[in-house]
Amino acid sequence: MTITKEMTITEVVTKYPKTIPIFYKHGMGCLGCAAAQFENIEQGARAHGINIDELIADLNKVVAEQAQS
Repeated sequence: MTITKEMTITEVVTKYPKTIPIFYKHGMGCLGCAAAQFENIEQGARAHGINIDELIADLNKVVAEQAQS
């Protein structure tokens, strides 16, 4: 499965817990906040001034590596 910017933050970290450090690395430390449950990745990235394309690429890299394990 590919992570998209339309997915909620909670959806991604629930399905792929190994992505949590990637969110933190990019400056999104609000994974437990209420907004993470309904806010999609793009909305969260914009709110924090984060490059969405780089974030999505890094998230999908982790998912791909996990799938190969």
